[in-house]
Amino acid sequence: MLISRISTPIRLQSVKNSVNIFSSQNVPSGRELLPTNVKPIKYDLTLDPNFETFKFNGNVKIDLEVQEESNYVTLNTFEIEVNSAKVGDLKATDISYNESTQTATFKFPENFTKGSSITLDLDFIGILNDNMAGFYKSSYKEDGVVKYLATTQMEPTDARRAFPSFDEPALKAIFDITLISDKHLTAISNMDIKEEKILDDGRKATSFNSTPLISTYLIAFIVGELKYVENHDFRVPIKVWATRGQESQGKFSAELISKTLAFFEKSFGIDYPFPKLDYVAIPDFSAGAMENWGAVFSREVDVLFDEENSNLATKQRVAEVVQHELAHQWFGNLVTMEWWEGLWLNEGFATWMSWYSCNEFYPDWKVWQSYISDTLQGALQLDALRSSHPIEVPVQKAEEINQIFDAISYSKGSSLLKMISGWLGEETFIRGVSNYLKKHQYGNTKTSDLWEALSEASGEDVVKVMSVWTQKVGYPVLTVTEDASSNTISVKQNRYLTTGDVKPEEDETIFPVFLGLKTKNNVDESLRLDKREDQYKIEEGLDFYKLNADQFGIYRTSYSPERWIKLGKAGVEGLLSVEDRTGLVADAGALATSGYQSTSNLLNLVHGWKEENNYVVWGEILARVTAIKNAWIFEDKATVEALEAFIRSLVETKVHSLGWEFNESDSFEDQSLKSVLFAAAAGAKDEKVVASALESFQKYVEGDKKAIHPNIRASVFGTVARTGGEKEYDQIFNIYQNPVSVDEKITALRTLGRFEDEALIQRTLSIVLDEHVVKSQDLYIPMQGLRAHQNGINALWKWAQENWDTLVVKLPPGLSMLGTIVQISTVSFTSEAKIQEIQKFFENKDTKGFNQGLAQSIDTIRSKSQWITRDSEDVNKWLSSNNFKN
Repeated sequence: MLISRISTPIRLQSVKNSVNIFSSQNVPSGRELLPTNVKPIKYDLTLDPNFETFKFNGNVKIDLEVQEESNYVTLNTFEIEVNSAKVGDLKATDISYNESTQTATFKFPENFTKGSSITLDLDFIGILNDNMAGFYKSSYKEDGVVKYLATTQMEPTDARRAFPSFDEPALKAIFDITLISDKHLTAISNMDIKEEKILDDGRKATSFNSTPLISTYLIAFIVGELKYVENHDFRVPIKVWATRGQESQGKFSAELISKTLAFFEKSFGIDYPFPKLDYVAIPDFSAGAMENWGAVFSREVDVLFDEENSNLATKQRVAEVVQHELAHQWFGNLVTMEWWEGLWLNEGFATWMSWYSCNEFYPDWKVWQSYISDTLQGALQLDALRSSHPIEVPVQKAEEINQIFDAISYSKGSSLLKMISGWLGEETFIRGVSNYLKKHQYGNTKTSDLWEALSEASGEDVVKVMSVWTQKVGYPVLTVTEDASSNTISVKQNRYLTTGDVKPEEDETIFPVFLGLKTKNNVDESLRLDKREDQYKIEEGLDFYKLNADQFGIYRTSYSPERWIKLGKAGVEGLLSVEDRTGLVADAGALATSGYQSTSNLLNLVHGWKEENNYVVWGEILARVTAIKNAWIFEDKATVEALEAFIRSLVETKVHSLGWEFNESDSFEDQSLKSVLFAAAAGAKDEKVVASALESFQKYVEGDKKAIHPNIRASVFGTVARTGGEKEYDQIFNIYQNPVSVDEKITALRTLGRFEDEALIQRTLSIVLDEHVVKSQDLYIPMQGLRAHQNGINALWKWAQENWDTLVVKLPPGLSMLGTIVQISTVSFTSEAKIQEIQKFFENKDTKGFNQGLAQSIDTIRSKSQWITRDSEDVNKWLSSNNFKN
């Protein structure tokens, strides 16, 4: 599953009266697992959804192998009413339900003999819910008429909402699925159709062929009016489905799916095992996409691509999501983690493989460069919080699982794999992974199984080196000191925290760190720091060197102020790769945030890189300077304006010389650089850029749909919101309701939050919970816009408090969305006073299901508060001495 992209991958320190589920002292002694007296072998499942009552009737016959003599069966159910339960002629004499563990136990009048086979037969009724979980309803409009789909999202523990099941990843079974529907509706499930039969009432029953062994969280089915585009370039049929009128926008994804499946087959030496692949765009979907085996489901914006009206970033996002989900067909589906603490084996691999395959098909995108500023920095940002967690995190209960679908499982997991592939060599790494998949196909694994396969393929002791990285929280900062007389450097590692206040007991882990020492003539990849501190001689002298060549290691590097100056010059002189330059800026920014270095060190570094030509480096420069601006958002206006002036000075020459016209001859890098610089100049109130943005918007609303290039649409809309009023708000709202593409709709919705007038802020907040205006899957999007300014940040937090009871009902804590809302509503504050206010609000609330996100939010606020206190004088002095502030 790919999590929906949120503007800030931040989650955050425990609050009063809440429990940090990742704190070792609070971890229960064992997982909440089902009894092992029976084992599921096969399900025969029939479902009949009703679009008038929004309920569904169901029957499931589960073939069970009796492991221990007993007279009961316990399985998972949630929000399901079981009407009858029997085994053969034996009817259940007692049915009990445990709400905490979401289990039902059926007791029978006779014992079942160990070694025998029985079939549990259950009739039940479920709800087509509004929570985008289990078997749920999704709505859309066609020609002004509201229509519905019945669709599914089972991961991690919501198959139990759709049918009584043994809802654990290790309890794989075979599934026979039948869907009953009106004749004109399409029915899709994991496997291909076995037969369609017309029933006596005129409806049809669509039966699907038996699945191979599969975990419950990968089961999928959908009933609705759908259309498709098909691609025949792969050896099995590929169909991308959407609601009527949108199916043509699936062409790009259909072609990419065919290429990617063939590429993965060749890479792993294992055929895609299903007879087809359906990829369905769902109008309401909580995640980005879900890798259901043979039937991938996705948000519309993450699979549909309009060649004429969508922007380059959307194309990249669609490519990333599609390839991520296809990688799961092997990583997660064919070979599945044994329990959820191994989630990274699914998500880390799928993330790494999406970059790996994207690099194959779009070499001009140079994705391993953008990986440094995207995936790696997302991992380092979250893992720098005290309230982070290890890659392999112990989870015991269902409500804990959703909280680990974060940048640690995805981004740190994939960054670890990139580090391993760099160490072992990509060819050896892929061979080891292929052996791992072949050995464990249709089974379940632990991390140790992967290390074993990679060790066998490489001859290296992967277990010894990598277990620390998966089992321990955090990562180090390397402090480098120099001895010019002997041409040696001393490198010391300590735990890095964004708050900079590491306690001795938090700094006991020694990470095996790959140093990647770059000098003018070569890169020494053999050096590894396996202890607290060591010395290394640089034969070429200390004129030029850099650690973490091309940034494939998971750590920060802190140099002396003099070395930072030299590295800044090296960046200008061409001695550093794009990855190196991006990593230097990221490290300088992180070290400033945490107090390991001064903020003026970062400002000095980027001030000298105005002639930079790479969009990835520019993106990181602007992200780090904007982070200062955001941390200072509640400080004096003069400082914020001075930071804007600094950003203008950085980009004005290059943005004016490159312009913001896009031509067919523009390369990917040209388009990306123009987009990044235009966005920065617009946000920093460059007069020419602002005037151009307002002029193009006026033409756009007057009917010229070519007036705004999709690549700068968000920047133009944002400029309009910052400078406009009610008239412009109405215009953006009209675009939201009548978009030319799915990504324009999302952009317009986010822009509504960027209007700073109090009345318009309240207008935006009034639609967030209105399902007729904003879908539940999108309700956090206008909130993202509100975080761009003081008025919005304050109003959003007040709104969240006032509407808390409604939010808890609408977004149950067991799902992930409530945690997202809590973070977005709190994380933009910058003071200890606000931490106290937030903690007081939640001190008597049940924070189960989102306590980790809340803790991480507080960590982030505290980090900003300490940064301001520590470096306000330093920032003001630098801005004044460089003539950005009087």
